[in-house]
Amino acid sequence: MGRRRVIGIAVVAAVLAVAGACSSSDDEAGGAPDEATTTTTSEPATCEPEAVEVASAPVPGSTSDVDVTSFDGTTIRAHWFPVEGATGPSPTVLMGPGWGMAGDTDVDAVGVLGAVNIATLRGAGYNVLTWDPRGFGESGGSAQVDSADFEGRDVQQLLSWVAARPEAQLDATGDPAVGMVGGSYGGGIQLVTAAIDCRVDAIVPIIAWHSLGTSLYKDDTYKQGWAQILSAVASRATLDPIITQANQQGLVNGVLTDEQKEWFLDRGPADAVAGIDAPTMVVGGTVDTLFTLDEDVTNYRMLRDADTPVSMYWFCGGHGTCLTEKGDPQRMVDRMVQWLDRYVKRDESVDTGPRFDFLDQDGARYVGDDYPLPAGEPITAEGSGTLELAVGGGSGPATVPAGKEDVLSGVAGDIIPSPAARSVEVPIPVDREAMVLGAPELTLTYRGSVAEGDRPTRLFAQLVDRTSGLVVGNQITPIPVTLDGQEHEVEVPLEVVAHKVTPESDLVLQVVATTTLYGVPRLGGTVDLTTIDVSLPTVTGYRPA
Repeated sequence: MGRRRVIGIAVVAAVLAVAGACSSSDDEAGGAPDEATTTTTSEPATCEPEAVEVASAPVPGSTSDVDVTSFDGTTIRAHWFPVEGATGPSPTVLMGPGWGMAGDTDVDAVGVLGAVNIATLRGAGYNVLTWDPRGFGESGGSAQVDSADFEGRDVQQLLSWVAARPEAQLDATGDPAVGMVGGSYGGGIQLVTAAIDCRVDAIVPIIAWHSLGTSLYKDDTYKQGWAQILSAVASRATLDPIITQANQQGLVNGVLTDEQKEWFLDRGPADAVAGIDAPTMVVGGTVDTLFTLDEDVTNYRMLRDADTPVSMYWFCGGHGTCLTEKGDPQRMVDRMVQWLDRYVKRDESVDTGPRFDFLDQDGARYVGDDYPLPAGEPITAEGSGTLELAVGGGSGPATVPAGKEDVLSGVAGDIIPSPAARSVEVPIPVDREAMVLGAPELTLTYRGSVAEGDRPTRLFAQLVDRTSGLVVGNQITPIPVTLDGQEHEVEVPLEVVAHKVTPESDLVLQVVATTTLYGVPRLGGTVDLTTIDVSLPTVTGYRPA
């Protein structure tokens, strides 16, 4: 069997858009679709790429590997898998790997973390191109974190290389009929490339992100658990030195320098998402603790507001282990292929399904016309208490029960949040059946003091389902606090969740001092939480899938 490559894990994101090598007109309006589907009619976008000759050389001893020379002379190792037995040119899909990984070369590997594999894509009639991003595998250069100026331009060279393949169907000279798939780091590069190159006809970014400022460094809180895993994954890669420096800085001080923060923020999709007109299927993981659902929601809203054809699909997976019910995993694979068929093959007979598709903790799947769904009456609770700021008894690690293990549980199991032994708890009574969907709101009035030190002052909040003994969605949220002995108030949205409740539900909010997911904040003191108000959003307008 060839090298088995998993999608892996992404640490950082794509940069703001830069001037591309082609120009495009708007594709089609992506407003509210008829009958709650994303299927529309369209004509190919006007795309006039510059003529680019790409130097390449086959790799001796391989039938699929080729070295492509990028814009700056860096060698990018690519892997080409044309459709077997095709009678003519076929459309192509580019599939990027996860952070620290080389491109997939195992045709029959089982897709993980939401991936679709090479065999499935070829069976659907697509040539597949995978590649080793710069700094990883057999490619040269140093990883620049899905930078549009580097990794984005690398993929532009790959697009030009594909356009010269006799097996590749073209929309126009130099413009291949092409879509992109891939998860994590391989999702971020899709957002980068689609923002700078009009030749990309459709993308399916899986468990991608919007910004490191809201994902790996939420509220200036270092997500140390994932940072350590990502560093280990890329231990043999060639990285830009600032990546390693920032990780060490976060470990020692719990915060990044302004220079480090700015470097990473410059490499997030952010506003570039609004410039994407390639139809986009946003795929998010309900238990993803690296790139949480909030990242997907932000990208979805920006694409929808830009009139880009867009849908959003949630599954129980991602950068995390599904400890509840997964539902039908094949449904997502089918939806991805349908999206490509509709917008890369331009088959208008394909129904890409409802705009919003999600599941609850029991694996039951629902659909809706848009996100957010119409609001229902929120579920609220209030309480108070005193929290000791001490090591031990915080959130995590969770115990992964038998039968729930996956490719990540052995790597990331130690950072999954769990019910805490040391916390202030607020029971949340439920008087009706409802779907809790979205970001709960938490307001704290507090007064506290803490020992002197350089580390940031933080609390953390999570919802716990005491019936299952699990943290809802495996999600925990950092809360910046000022501990100077004076009274303060802070209002924060918690991480987005999808959780069905009934009057039998036993939910509780926990406010804790530490968690294995984030770095240890400054400790040695207490916080009096004089008022704790929590509001869980409920929705209407959804229906069983």
